[in-house]
Amino acid sequence: MNLPMPVAVGIWIVLGVLLLLVVLGGRRRLARRTGRLVPAPPAPPAGSALGASRLEPVEATYVSTTLAGDWLARVGAHGLGDRASATVSVHDAGVLVERAGAAPLFLPAGALRGAGLAPGMAGKYVGADGIVVLTWHAPSDGSVPAVDLDTGLRTRHPADKSRLVDAVRHLAAATAGATDTPQKENL
Repeated sequence: MNLPMPVAVGIWIVLGVLLLLVVLGGRRRLARRTGRLVPAPPAPPAGSALGASRLEPVEATYVSTTLAGDWLARVGAHGLGDRASATVSVHDAGVLVERAGAAPLFLPAGALRGAGLAPGMAGKYVGADGIVVLTWHAPSDGSVPAVDLDTGLRTRHPADKSRLVDAVRHLAAATAGATDTPQKENL
C-alpha cells in the first residue's frame, strides 16, 4: 500500500509523539514511585564550608543512583536517575558531584559507607570494573525514612578511578573513626 508522502510523514510524527509520551510517563512514574522510598539528598554547603580538598575535580559521567546493593533499582526521584557529565571532587565535608544540567549532588562525609569498583549499574555496563560506586546513607527528610544508596560514576580517565576510590575510602575511614559508624570497604 502506497500512502501519499504527507500522510506517511504525519503517521511517523504521531508515532514519534506517542513514543515520547510513553517514555516521559515512565520517567514520571519512576520518580513518583522512588520519591516515596528515597529522601531528598542534602544540599551542598557553601564553597568554603566544604573544607580542604582531598581530591581535585575529576571529570566523570554520573551514571545513576540506585538502592544500595540493587544496581538495577534506579532511583528516579530528585533527579538522581538522570545520566549527566559531571565533575567529582572530594573535600573534608564530603563528596561533591557537580552535574551538567542537574542540581549538584553532595554526599556528606558522615554519610559515606564505602567505595568500590563495579562492571556496571542501572542499565550501564562497561565491564572490567569501569564504574566507581559510592555507597552512602541518605538521611530522612522528615517525610521519607533514611535509606542507603549507591551512586555510580564513570571517570573520564582510567587512572582517576583508583584515586577517587582511595580518596573516598580515606574520607569514610576518617569520619568512621570520629563517629564509630561501621564502614563498607568493598562492594
